[in-house]
Amino acid sequence: MKNFILTIGVAASSMLVLAGCTKDPLDKMTEEESRIYITNHDSTANFSSYTTFSVADSVAVINNNKLEEKSLTDVDAAFIAAVKAQLTARGYTLVAKDANPDLGININRIYNTYSGIVSYPDYWGGYPGIWDPWYWGYPGYGYYWPGFYGVYSIREGALSIDALDLKNAGKDNKIHGIWNGLIRGSGIFRPGNGDSQIKALFDQSPYFKRS
Repeated sequence: MKNFILTIGVAASSMLVLAGCTKDPLDKMTEEESRIYITNHDSTANFSSYTTFSVADSVAVINNNKLEEKSLTDVDAAFIAAVKAQLTARGYTLVAKDANPDLGININRIYNTYSGIVSYPDYWGGYPGIWDPWYWGYPGYGYYWPGFYGVYSIREGALSIDALDLKNAGKDNKIHGIWNGLIRGSGIFRPGNGDSQIKALFDQSPYFKRS
């Protein structure tokens, strides 16, 4: 049975924002402060036992749990390059996928769309005294609304990176995942953000190294 350890990281500055005495601190967060870095790893895996790695040459685009396409935009290429740089810096050797790499790395862009209906049956109920009916010359009256309904749709994007144990796949004819990194938040797919985000993800995985 595999034991996975979860690590969650956020920008230190975001903690200061959340602790501030503002009415709605989340509205004042920058894109960088909104990002959350989550890593999982197999506690039984010996990361120093792997020598070589290969990264998939494109990024999988997963929309609402379905594979939509394999993509290689400039942003995708930047993420691939950043992952290669991080693993190389940690002592692993990059090889072609047909050179029997010890580790296989998959990168995925994940999108999920959430929709629903929100109702406001008593719009003013939570705001007594803001507009007293007396203002309009009707002291002692109350407000009545027939109800409001709104339809909303939210699309959330995340970046997921999987490290797969190819070295030991032949033992039970299964490819085991030994590490996963997930980035969530605003602006993660903006050009120029790849290097810093991938570095932040690997920085909270100090065990992921050759020696």
